[in-house]
Amino acid sequence: MEPIIDMSHVSKTYGKGENRVFALKDVSLTVYPGEFIAILGPSGSGKTTLMNIIGLIDKPDSGTYFIDGTSAHDQPDRVYSRLRNEKIGFVFQKFNLIAKYNALHNVALPLLHRGMGYRDAKKAAVATLEKVGLGNRQHHRPNQLSGGQQQRVAIARALVGSCPLILADEPTGALDKKTGEEILDFFMELNGEGKTIVMITHDPGIAARAKRIIRVEDGMLDTFNG
Repeated sequence: MEPIIDMSHVSKTYGKGENRVFALKDVSLTVYPGEFIAILGPSGSGKTTLMNIIGLIDKPDSGTYFIDGTSAHDQPDRVYSRLRNEKIGFVFQKFNLIAKYNALHNVALPLLHRGMGYRDAKKAAVATLEKVGLGNRQHHRPNQLSGGQQQRVAIARALVGSCPLILADEPTGALDKKTGEEILDFFMELNGEGKTIVMITHDPGIAARAKRIIRVEDGMLDTFNG
């Protein structure tokens, strides 16, 4: 089975000379289809840098990274944009929905960016909103939805393009405990259906919901089962 994430000997530094700091040191990580892993670490540990490299938002200084079999090494920006759109569904702590658009349009955007026609994108968005339990909220704007509902819209946006990977950055961080647990339950349901999920968190209790935990400390990884 080919891995979705295949990262080998990746390092990333910031600053120069005496101010040079290693954010990641010789990191290797392999994630296979159907896994649910948590990347756990405190602020400053390197987990955000690791997330940004996995998400093709940042580039490593050295090492190799393949996502779903495609090299992500030293590519033009347009290739990174295409890979992000086709390979990764992002779920952010603060939802990152577009305020002027309703739920339907927010979810349809990744497909529209791929060049899909509006009618087909709308049909897919409606079906995905129904999957996350928001079929009756498709015409509501973000400010008309609760935090939990906004995060479900964000999850629908991540799902709609059938990307092989969901990358979730502190997905319960802006939610109350009960709503956060509901979102984690939903991630577990999605994983049970075969979706691959990589979740970034600073909270060991949240990380424990994953099947495998990657602990990040001082830019280095320690892997153990959740």
